Amino acid sequence: MRKKIWVLQCLLFLECFLVEAMVQEKADAAIPVTTLSPPEGNTTFLGGTTWCVALAGVPQIDLQNALDWACGLGMTDCSAIQDGGACFEPDTLLSHASYAFNNYYQQNGNSDIACNFGGTATLTKSNPSYGKCNYAASGLGSLHSSATPLSKHRPNFVWWKFAGILLLL
Repeated sequence: MRKKIWVLQCLLFLECFLVEAMVQEKADAAIPVTTLSPPEGNTTFLGGTTWCVALAGVPQIDLQNALDWACGLGMTDCSAIQDGGACFEPDTLLSHASYAFNNYYQQNGNSDIACNFGGTATLTKSNPSYGKCNYAASGLGSLHSSATPLSKHRPNFVWWKFAGILLLL
């Protein structure tokens, strides 16, 4: 009898877990796709093209954390600042952060809030592009991130959790 109760409890737990995963997948699917048009009330776009760059003089750890977020959870395409990429040189934290911050800013509608990064970034009207390194700008073609959306990774994570639960049984 105890074994049946234990099995039922495990099945109930598993069902709750799977329902939670399905709800999360539906929520992820409902997230709207970002566009390049500026949001309501954004005044930075009115003065012309703007770019988002890293601020010189901020603590390196803050800049690194912001860069890690932009290239990770922020889902910014950072391939150009990888070794061998068009924007790898100069190989400085400030340069790499500026490129990543600007990509995130352009992908998220040029809103003021998309160029904050914990106070490590600022807007500029001067094009920071150099040599073969072209910084994206609004109105100069569409931006597409090569980063895989987070929702694409969730099913694998769900299966890992499922496998972990089975191992515990």
